[in-house]
Amino acid sequence: MKTLTKSIVVAALFCGISAQATPLYTKCVACHGAAGEKSALNKSLIIKDMSKADFVSAMKGYKDGSYGKDQKALMKAQVAPLSDAQIEEIASFITKK
Repeated sequence: MKTLTKSIVVAALFCGISAQATPLYTKCVACHGAAGEKSALNKSLIIKDMSKADFVSAMKGYKDGSYGKDQKALMKAQVAPLSDAQIEEIASFITKK
């Protein structure tokens, strides 16, 4: 477990994520950018510009299959293992307040 934690921290630092970043966001960086500044695959909204409520709603919609277009299946797989508390944690880190 210590090795996994160290790997997450190293990955976060390598990707330029701030110290306040949640380790839960590290799997999002490749498509959405370190600060949520990218349109994933030129198909998604820029998540850093979303309100927290809109982000949480979208994530829960991906999870239950009620939200999304082209990347719906991809995002459902990413969000499925997350609890509501973890979704809130990511939202608090990445979205505008």
